[in-house]
Amino acid sequence: MEGSGPTVFRPFRRALSHVDSLFDRLYGSRYNPLYQTGPIAIALFLVLILTGTYLLLFYRIGAPYESVVRIQDQAWAGRWIRSLHRYSSDAAVVAIAVHGVRMLIRGRSWGARTLAWLSGLVLTGLILLIGWTGFVMVWDVQGQILAQEGARLLDAIPIFSEPITRTFVGEQPMPGAFFFLNYFLHIALPLGVALFLYLHVSRLARPKLLPPKALGWTLVGLLTALAVLWPSRLAPPADAGVVPEAIPLNWFYNFWLPVTRELPAWVVWVGGGVIALAAFMAPLWTRPRREERPEPSWVNEQHCVGCEQCFLDCPYEAISMMPRTDGRDGLVARVNPALCVSCGICSGSCAPMGVGPPGRGGRDQIARVRSFLEEEAPGPRDVVLIACAFGAGELAGEKTFEDARVYPMSCLGNLHTSVVEFMVRAGAGGVLIASCPERDCWNREGPKWAQERLFHGREAELKDRVDRERVQFVHAGAGDRGGLRDEVLGLQARIRERALAEAEEDIEVDVECEVPPHPESDLKRGVLP
Repeated sequence: MEGSGPTVFRPFRRALSHVDSLFDRLYGSRYNPLYQTGPIAIALFLVLILTGTYLLLFYRIGAPYESVVRIQDQAWAGRWIRSLHRYSSDAAVVAIAVHGVRMLIRGRSWGARTLAWLSGLVLTGLILLIGWTGFVMVWDVQGQILAQEGARLLDAIPIFSEPITRTFVGEQPMPGAFFFLNYFLHIALPLGVALFLYLHVSRLARPKLLPPKALGWTLVGLLTALAVLWPSRLAPPADAGVVPEAIPLNWFYNFWLPVTRELPAWVVWVGGGVIALAAFMAPLWTRPRREERPEPSWVNEQHCVGCEQCFLDCPYEAISMMPRTDGRDGLVARVNPALCVSCGICSGSCAPMGVGPPGRGGRDQIARVRSFLEEEAPGPRDVVLIACAFGAGELAGEKTFEDARVYPMSCLGNLHTSVVEFMVRAGAGGVLIASCPERDCWNREGPKWAQERLFHGREAELKDRVDRERVQFVHAGAGDRGGLRDEVLGLQARIRERALAEAEEDIEVDVECEVPPHPESDLKRGVLP
């Protein structure tokens, strides 16, 4: 389990959990867009590639503004495709910003996730630079102001023999090489995006690159409808000899322009450098103190049977299968500490309990649940709530919830099914397992593998001897106490009904009764009344 980030972010995490809960109620956890900002950004990038390819067929370097006007005049194609290109790029910036903020305030920027964080920052810079070149390519007043501001900032760096700003004073026509350079960068930089996107997900097993089809197509459909009904307007053409009265800025890409234009170039460079340095140093200043950092998993090779299940289930490809060196045949699991985030999913997948983080392996869990059952002694009408530490209404730090005993887990993927079996066979009426939302698991695949082991026979599976009617699995975010309360109360009601039904079945009905003798029969036998 990774730390949850600096305490300064705690109020933001709490606010984020309530926003997530609201979106869960509106869209359901599977289609909650806040959980899928990364895949949404990739889907929008693909839309940009498709629409941009069409637009480049009609773009002319020698007449940039005029060619965009011709595209805008294509009422049946060019106009809405250009607008879809613009709106998709704006939405991509929003998705990237939300994705980055979520990762930062939830502490997912250090340790084994450092590469993903750093490559994500580079991706963000590339997307903003692609947008810059795209606005300049139009060569309207906004593109002109962007080009002039870029030239002013570059002139502050003493690497050019002549000031670049002289190019934009209007004394001579703009050189074609300038437009070719923007054209080339606008086409070439997406290749860099593809490269860093590969690095961004390179340490993930089974990365989800696209959102669910229903969500993805709905988003594209809404942007297309917006492009058709409210097409993006084209600003006046660039003219170095005229100072525009109003500059139509795109606030998604050029939000910084009103501030930087009022500052000396060196101040902009220093301020931007400080912000960039702070962002790139986030893996250092967001990591927990050394004593709070969880230790990576390790393998007890005497218990490892080489089944490869931990290798298959690890979401971060931190486990590999290597030839044994202890004289036994076959393979043995080995953990790379540099890639392990200490999620403990490997211990939940190991039937012989031979792998896992220190203190959270299968055998440690058995010892812990024994102590829990001795202390709490749940009865046949009691419910035990196994709560994820990062979801489940933030109940992991509490003892009870609606009369249910709370049993906290760092991640439901870490849960060994033997724990559930112990609870049921020890007399607990029911076990409610509350995980993170399926698309917002702290460790990516915890709920997925937990459900597979509990109900679908995945190694290490919950044994058939366990009554499944007493085991229930639900998804609940950190801010979803209301929904979790309903689930707890519902399971408690079903357990009580079942207990009553079983009690009625145990009642032995006396179908034979002693019939008192009839007076006439007594007289016949000579018995006086």
